[in-house]
Amino acid sequence: MEKILVKKERNPLKTTLHTVYYLIVFGLIFWGFGGIEYKGIMQTAASSINALLDGFINPDLAYATNGTVDGLPYAILETIAIAISGTFVSAIISIPFALLASQNIVGQRVSKVGKLIVTMIRTFPELILALIFISVVGPGAPAGILALGIHSIGMLAKLFSEAIESMDMGVKEALESCGGNYFEVLFRAVLPQVSPELLSYTLYRFEINMRAASTLGLVGAGGIGAPLIFAIRTRSWERAAVIIIVLVVTVTIIDQISGRIRKKLV
Repeated sequence: MEKILVKKERNPLKTTLHTVYYLIVFGLIFWGFGGIEYKGIMQTAASSINALLDGFINPDLAYATNGTVDGLPYAILETIAIAISGTFVSAIISIPFALLASQNIVGQRVSKVGKLIVTMIRTFPELILALIFISVVGPGAPAGILALGIHSIGMLAKLFSEAIESMDMGVKEALESCGGNYFEVLFRAVLPQVSPELLSYTLYRFEINMRAASTLGLVGAGGIGAPLIFAIRTRSWERAAVIIIVLVVTVTIIDQISGRIRKKLV
């Protein structure tokens, strides 16, 4: 039996809209590149690169093995502590916000308000939040923890709400039909079903916060950023090189461990 091929007619309006969209996208790309003012390479570029490469060849090992508060091990441990504190505490706080933003839990109207709150929380970047909290609690690790924590709440709440909205509602509906109250549904149907995804998102956010915590020191919020920017400003390339090397190794190890755990969870 021969198949009759029917040629699908194109919608002229849809074709025109797609063309307009593509033109707008390409126009924005060209406009963005056109707004970049390139002034060329500075005359000191070659000497700076040579000095940095020499620093990588001869790193400041004494600073790397300095076990005092002013040494590199302490700064790295402080950076890891900031990332851990700012991630896992915020993950717990993010759950109520995620439930508030989940349409299948609180309804469409309430979820719109919840999504708006979550969007407002994650609007400000970590560096801006760090500057704000430095003026509140002073410079140091507490400001970095608060900055990462607040920003992580907004991002994790968004990811958590998406996981909750995409879950299988059969278990929740079955428990509700048996007379289960809100908390029984939450702790026996909702959270157990989405907990692997929540843990996976939390670990992924921890990887991001580890990188972010290394830059918060640039504004005085603790961590490895402060000695790194000081070494760069003073042209101490041997110390800057050893900080970069240890930071790259630390972040790589954490990424590998976190990645393996996330693969087992999902």
